[in-house]
Amino acid sequence: MGLILTIIFAVFGLLLPWGIALGLRLRARGSAVFVGEMGWEPIVHSMLAYVLAFNITFFIQELFLVLPKSMVPGLTATLYHNNHDWTGLAPIAELFQGTGALAILFSGLFFSAIAASKARPSLFVLWMAFHGMFQSLPQFVVGAIAGGNDVGRAYDYLGIGAVGETLAALIALAAMPVAGLLLGRQFLAAAWDQRQLGSYCCRFGFLLRIAGLPALAALPIIIFYRVPRELIEVLAPPLLVPLFGYGWLQLAAFKPAGAKARGIRPQSVVPLLVAVALLLAIFQFVLRPGITF
Repeated sequence: MGLILTIIFAVFGLLLPWGIALGLRLRARGSAVFVGEMGWEPIVHSMLAYVLAFNITFFIQELFLVLPKSMVPGLTATLYHNNHDWTGLAPIAELFQGTGALAILFSGLFFSAIAASKARPSLFVLWMAFHGMFQSLPQFVVGAIAGGNDVGRAYDYLGIGAVGETLAALIALAAMPVAGLLLGRQFLAAAWDQRQLGSYCCRFGFLLRIAGLPALAALPIIIFYRVPRELIEVLAPPLLVPLFGYGWLQLAAFKPAGAKARGIRPQSVVPLLVAVALLLAIFQFVLRPGITF
């Protein structure tokens, strides 16, 4: 069953959305394209918002892996900038290995609701929704494939068996396109000129510049928040989250219903730049030595 789920995960999570997006984009080559100047400020603004959202979401996950354990007599948990650890023995600690993914899933739903309620959702709110959903949902799939990961250990404690784990994984997989497409529509609504949304190609290009390029540019910056640690732990989450999430988001460009530009062009990047630098300092100078609960 693990092999089948792995194949489904790879096909449904990666090959399908990216393949469909590329195919639809090639078919839409004749559509009119708005070539107006976007400028560098919105792209950098989105990149910095992405960096903040990724690391805050990861911090929320680790915090909610630590807090439940710290409340168990005999367990002492420590929070780091890129991990957590605990000492002591208590079987329920295995269950609490799943509370981090659950916490950021709720975070993603919370920020998605905020974005849906706002006439002009900010890029930071949209990226918080994105990371809450796509840092959490794949974990419920991987937990059914590799029992040693955090969610897999919670599955084992609950004793839901192969059928229960497979069902949870399939539900998470089914939620990924729904989350990606809804968030993609909300990113399109952040456009500030209706001409940016005038055709499939316009919407594809706008999403690529306001979401795709910033996510790619953010990757080397995020590494500074995650070192030192094993190379795979430093690189894998920042690489896999956009791979499994962005393809579905990009597909929103091809939804027939017309999107309305409701946003305001981002300009000043200074507040976000200060926030990014401050968060990096907190991660490396406060959290890196470890905080014991």
